[in-house]
Amino acid sequence: MTTFLISMPGGSEWVLIILAVLVLFGGRKIPEFMRGLGKGIREFNDAKNNVKKELEEGMNEPNRPANSAPANSAPSTPSQN
Repeated sequence: MTTFLISMPGGSEWVLIILAVLVLFGGRKIPEFMRGLGKGIREFNDAKNNVKKELEEGMNEPNRPANSAPANSAPSTPSQN
């Protein structure tokens, strides 16, 4: 079985990557791109923390049997027409 190893770029590769980005996007587009990237990462982290908080709150709720109704609700009766 053959496995492929992918390593991180070294120093000279990073220089070439940065130069290519500068040539392709120019100096004015890079700050806009980074702002958008930062905003996307911030929104992802907010959503992740929201889901984590909801899961923790759900785990801390007291367990109720699945077939019993909550204590403060009235039993439902079919309406007759």
